[in-house]
Amino acid sequence: MTTVSISKRGCDRVRARHCWVYRGDVTDTSDAAPGAVVRVVSERGRFQGYALFSDRSQIALRFVSFGAEIDREFWLNRFVAADEFRRRVVSDTTAFRLVFGESDFLPSLIVDRYNDCFAIQTLSQGADALKQTWVDLLARLYSPRAIVERNEARVRNLEGLARLSGVLYGQEPGVVSIEMNGLSFLVDPLHGQKTGAFLDQRENYAAAARYASGRALDCFTYQGGFALHIARRAAEVVAVDISGPALQQAKQNAETNGLTNIEFKEANVFDCLREMDDAGERFDTIVLDPPAFAKNQASLEGAARGYKEINLRALKLLNPGGILITSTCSYHVSEEMFLNILADAASDAGRQVRIIEKRMQARDHPVLVSMPETYYLKCLIASVE
Repeated sequence: MTTVSISKRGCDRVRARHCWVYRGDVTDTSDAAPGAVVRVVSERGRFQGYALFSDRSQIALRFVSFGAEIDREFWLNRFVAADEFRRRVVSDTTAFRLVFGESDFLPSLIVDRYNDCFAIQTLSQGADALKQTWVDLLARLYSPRAIVERNEARVRNLEGLARLSGVLYGQEPGVVSIEMNGLSFLVDPLHGQKTGAFLDQRENYAAAARYASGRALDCFTYQGGFALHIARRAAEVVAVDISGPALQQAKQNAETNGLTNIEFKEANVFDCLREMDDAGERFDTIVLDPPAFAKNQASLEGAARGYKEINLRALKLLNPGGILITSTCSYHVSEEMFLNILADAASDAGRQVRIIEKRMQARDHPVLVSMPETYYLKCLIASVE
């Protein structure tokens, strides 16, 4: 196994159990092959652990072990541990994230399960080089009907990897029926957004349903995750998304569950909120679940303006005593920043806002305390006066 050495600053990160070491802290690569598992030492030769090496990304090393040897059972044991963790924290669903990268000590690997089908993402040279290993392990452990890869993410460009998707094992899954919080959803692991569905909001769907009432508005509904959940409590729901195909899927999901109190509207949410305000429309419950406005640090200022705009408009549309469920899935938007954005929007709207719950991504997307990067989804539930 090739040995790579890192600087004192790199060793400090390892000591803090952060899984990434940046290129500037790698002092000797010893001609390590792209995507190889390498042995990492300090400049004085002290052992630091084992990592996946990239010769393209600024994240040169992604640690898979700070001590344990990499033997033939190593990767199997990591998958078994991930499975056992989900058995403890996942319930009332047949779709969940089985492997969440660094949080499961399998860096840059994502594995989502949809009943008897699996979708994987290999987001670094190292995870990609082990792709067949992941497929073999999933086949061995679960005997799935299908395993697909959803490797269209732009981050693969930084690794010099092609962006692609396709079937890796079994047959093309087609549309898969899943159960979530007592509701049925149809998802397409090979062609839907992300890996077929947004699994990280699953627990927040159920939380939103506990507070929903009256006339409700679900913005950026996609396939109707929030809309279907709150429709069981609200009198009526208006679900808005800019994607016609996503709304068609959402409509089908509503029909599958016998929900007839949802109006689906194809529109730009920013324009729609403004038009609703101008028309004097009002709601008792509003959900804001936008895509990540801040893809990187450089886009943070513009993202903050976008988040403030939709929250300001939503606050103006809420009846006194109404409920706002608002989210950001941008890692670069911290919880403190998101709270400040909401406070600024409340000030401009002239509304009093009380936080009822501060929530995050579902428990099958655990946060590794030594890696703030794994905490990305913030969800606030608030009452508005």
